[in-house]
Amino acid sequence: KTHVTKAGCGIQPTTIGYGDCQLFDPNQEGKVGNTLERIVQGHEYGGDATTSTPTTTLDAQHWLEDIGVPQHFAKPTNPVTATVLNRYRVIGDDAPGDIEHVVLQLPNGMHYVEGQSLSVIPPGPDKQKPRLYSIASTRYGDDGKGNTVSLCVRRAVYVDPATGLEDPSKKGVCSNFLCDIQPGTQVQVAGPVGKTMLLPEDPSQDIILVATGTGVAPFRAFLHRLFKEQTVARHLFTGQAWLILGVPTTSGLLYPEELQQMQAGS
Repeated sequence: KTHVTKAGCGIQPTTIGYGDCQLFDPNQEGKVGNTLERIVQGHEYGGDATTSTPTTTLDAQHWLEDIGVPQHFAKPTNPVTATVLNRYRVIGDDAPGDIEHVVLQLPNGMHYVEGQSLSVIPPGPDKQKPRLYSIASTRYGDDGKGNTVSLCVRRAVYVDPATGLEDPSKKGVCSNFLCDIQPGTQVQVAGPVGKTMLLPEDPSQDIILVATGTGVAPFRAFLHRLFKEQTVARHLFTGQAWLILGVPTTSGLLYPEELQQMQAGS
């Protein structure tokens, strides 16, 4: 007994037998439960969405894989509220400067893809202009739940060349706001924006990523998608990826443990 499934994601129309686990139809199978059971049972699968068994990204049918390239869920003139979940320093204590990783809880329905950017509107006595930051997480976020976003922020300071001291009156308003922010703080955000610096559609293409400092933010998202998450994108990727990252000192390397783990697992 066979059925025909239409082409999708580069897969040609194929006639296959039920239960041989060659292909599954996301329009028939559910989004929770055991992947193998869904494939074997097809549309007769009766997965219970209320089950207490945790559903991982590997088990789920990757519900954020076909969202296209979202644009302007919120505009800077009418931002939405995100909530800070976590913040931590991503470079060594003896590295020059300060670079922080900030994780935000997004409002329901706000999604993005790797390579896009998010605007942050800092608080202030006067109306502040939005600051654009490259997103440093995949569409599933650092926790895999699909409702958070991560930013990589360098604290902007001005050092007076005559005195060699920082001038607080000239510090970066938004970067210092984010680098000092505490969990639970609400932040005004807008976006996402960007549709040019995305991963290639062809999963066999090699990619070369070149950055300095916080310029690694979108590339962290790329590498997590290709080498860390258990999603279709990782399993289909057959190319090679090079990351060339410039930092002033060894202790200034961003996300060293993550990079080592992904390199070892690739």
